[in-house]
Amino acid sequence: MSGKVTTMRDAVAELVRDGDTVAIEGFTHLICFAAGHEIIRQRKRDLVLARLTPDLIYDQMVAAGVARKLIFSWLGNPGVGGLYAIRRRIEAAELGDEPPLEVEEYSHFGMVGRYTAGAANLPFYPLRSYFETDLPKANPLIRPVRSPYGDEIVYAVPPLKPDVAVVHAQRADAGGDAQVWGLLGCQKEAAFAADRVIVVVEELVDEAVVRADPNRTIIPGLIVDAVVVEPFGAHPSYVQGYYDRDNRFYRDWDPISRDPAALQAWLEEWVYGLAGREEYVARLGPERLAAIRPSGSAPSGPVDYGAYR
Repeated sequence: MSGKVTTMRDAVAELVRDGDTVAIEGFTHLICFAAGHEIIRQRKRDLVLARLTPDLIYDQMVAAGVARKLIFSWLGNPGVGGLYAIRRRIEAAELGDEPPLEVEEYSHFGMVGRYTAGAANLPFYPLRSYFETDLPKANPLIRPVRSPYGDEIVYAVPPLKPDVAVVHAQRADAGGDAQVWGLLGCQKEAAFAADRVIVVVEELVDEAVVRADPNRTIIPGLIVDAVVVEPFGAHPSYVQGYYDRDNRFYRDWDPISRDPAALQAWLEEWVYGLAGREEYVARLGPERLAAIRPSGSAPSGPVDYGAYR
């Protein structure tokens, strides 16, 4: 392998350390479950997990005991219900039965503002959207500030600078220039705010492919520490053009998440009991994979960038 290309096992072993703040971003699209599973498999501990919308992957990571704190906005199983491993941990901690899972809640825009401030090395990010809400009461880090240009009051959130950001993308070159199309979240902001960046891709391509379509590059290689090629690494979320969201998985997770024994059995079978993503994909089976592959082709229109002289 060349450039920054490595395995998921080696990337997590080298770049994710106990006690780190880790952001696995992607807004319903491009959520890197493979990285979360490897973090579980390596039994990392005392992590602070940051994410706009913690969904199944953070439920799994909390159930596996990797996290001491959650920084988030909106928490649930999208389109289905709750995340019961996280809920149990919070409620048990309130009763004093388990070590507490610290929680720090923001709005979606508040989290975007935090990443943006972190990426730009700003002391805070101002926004209006907390007026007439209870979030400032629940989170003392959301604070009113007076404008330096008048008497207007707005709210401010502090910068968020993860130790590690994990970004899943459709493709990248060996140097880490990562290209994404389809629904975007705040992957770019999280990556620029982070100290270390792992890019996980469905496909490794030549640098010439990236240079031929530079506008799709949301993460430049100069901030990337590792590139991992992991087909189906975002399953059960989706990767535009490669595979669809596995809605069956999200529905099936609800009863698993509700039952602590069933959840631990799932972790044993699908995470601890597997060497890596290749075995996970093999266990899904060809019929399951065929069901989520795109049924047709929808190529984007060509763009002529002109010739060099």
